[in-house]
Amino acid sequence: MMKRFVPWTSVCLAFALAVVGGACRPVNQLADSEPANGPDQRVAIEEDPEGDPTVEVPTESEVQVDEAVEAQLADMPVPPLPFDDEQLADGWIALFDGQTLFGWQAASEADWRVEEGTIVVSSGEKGLLHTNAQFGDYVLRLDFRSEPGANSGIFLHTPPDPEDPAVDCYEVNIADADNPFPTGSLVGRAKVEGDFDSPQWQTYEITVVGDTITVELDDQQVLEYTDPDPLRRGHIGLQYNQGQVAFRNIHLRPLELPSLFNGKDLTGWKTYPDMDSRFTVTEDGRLHVEDGRGQLETEQVFGDFVLQLQCKTHAPELNSGIFFRCIPGDVMMGYECQIHNGIIDGDPRRPVDCGTGGIFRRQDARFVVAEDLQWFYLTLVVTGPHMAAWVNGLQVSDWTDERPPDENPRRGLRLEPGTIMIQGHDPTTDISFREIYAAELAPPSGS
Repeated sequence: MMKRFVPWTSVCLAFALAVVGGACRPVNQLADSEPANGPDQRVAIEEDPEGDPTVEVPTESEVQVDEAVEAQLADMPVPPLPFDDEQLADGWIALFDGQTLFGWQAASEADWRVEEGTIVVSSGEKGLLHTNAQFGDYVLRLDFRSEPGANSGIFLHTPPDPEDPAVDCYEVNIADADNPFPTGSLVGRAKVEGDFDSPQWQTYEITVVGDTITVELDDQQVLEYTDPDPLRRGHIGLQYNQGQVAFRNIHLRPLELPSLFNGKDLTGWKTYPDMDSRFTVTEDGRLHVEDGRGQLETEQVFGDFVLQLQCKTHAPELNSGIFFRCIPGDVMMGYECQIHNGIIDGDPRRPVDCGTGGIFRRQDARFVVAEDLQWFYLTLVVTGPHMAAWVNGLQVSDWTDERPPDENPRRGLRLEPGTIMIQGHDPTTDISFREIYAAELAPPSGS
């Protein structure tokens, strides 16, 4: 379906979840070695079936996980999947799982918390709760409810600490009718006429494409604004300014993602006939990989990007991966977003081998929500050192590479653009892909 060209009940627990979500969790038990890059950069060397036979990977000494927090997480249920198949096929992802602040970060000291499936704030220092991920063109849909006299806003294409919503971000306001920019307005840019005050839940649907921002409030378009000097990407932020405000059902659909796979042949991809994997295009338009180890590589390179695809494993616990920022022409020499749906003792919180959507050897998927023998949906968003993945619309990883820079992403932070690779893992490989879309994100404003 061609679809993308246009369109804790406590702060402490939320913070702890964010810490655990960002911890590096190597899958394999590794042998110790001498530090390779100074006393704080301890690594291990092991045989690597994915590529380089001497690959530096983290040791257990690098893992920063609070055991008490781990115990709390062990009792937390897996959030329900937020979308049906039609919505997933359209590309929707949830930015808020209804239970935790995973994927979000507060830029000020306010009492951001999760209560009964909503994000709530009522006091503290003015500022944003913002996504760790950044986005370019999208539709953002969310519900909000504000008390009389409250002032808040939805920040788009924003840095964590914006200085002026008329310059360095867009703010769709939430404010009473007597505010200079009442609900529905773009602060400092365009005022909406009308009284939209309500103590009930209200719904924003905001579309950001290129230079145009369109705002719908409760299914009524209230604003369309064209920016002569448009911002192209940034975080999404929820603001605390004054009074209590709550948010729920925070959903996003990336837009303007060109297709990487035409469903007919391997145009745009580089094959490696000397490797064992066989990549073919089936009569029904699927990209299929089987047999042994190998890779299929994009001709295009991507630095910061959004990728969406569908995948199906044809047997239990098969292993594959999406490699990115790869060194072109090298053997799987990039970061890897894992594909492996195996779980331990039937517990989706315990992946067998990093888990689908995890960043392999860096951060396990916090939940395995894809099932073998069924199509699942994967979204990967990579900006600067940060990378995050959603599986079936639920965010499962959120990792920032804080290692020293290195051309080789196995050894350190690689920001240089690289190719995207689909992996054939071993002789059991039997996996299909379809609907593969990706877009390079514009550089941050001011860069």
